[in-house]
Amino acid sequence: MTEQSSASTDTGAEVSQRESVLVTQHGKTSIADSVVAKIAGVATRDVSGVYALGGGASRAVGAIRERIPGSRTNHSQGVTVEVGERQAAIDLELVAEYGVALADLAAAIRRNVISSVERMTSLEVAEVNIAVSDLHLPDQSEDTDDEPARVQ
Repeated sequence: MTEQSSASTDTGAEVSQRESVLVTQHGKTSIADSVVAKIAGVATRDVSGVYALGGGASRAVGAIRERIPGSRTNHSQGVTVEVGERQAAIDLELVAEYGVALADLAAAIRRNVISSVERMTSLEVAEVNIAVSDLHLPDQSEDTDDEPARVQ
């Protein structure tokens, strides 16, 4: 029984430590939504099985933007966040690679995003909602280099 009570004390200490990191007697640290969105976007792209972030329209705009000389990649494309004083909620829209188990992919994305955001910002991630809007099918030219067409 003492193990359970010490575990609950540790959880309370972690929460108060998180609060004291962002709000101290010397001032308050605020973290912009765009910062959390970039962290979540990079963390999502790092997971194997994620082809792209964003829905069709945002990916099209992103492709045009990347063709402009001097432009940078939008790391927060497909990411929407709400940041409070101590918590963040994250919504992701993505395209998955065909053949990936989507439930496993979502779990891996959640683990990576929560870990990255909490480590870098000291914000508690309340939720990570994932919408898989499309599947990327392998291009036939990538799969069959020298195979003849099946139908002639």
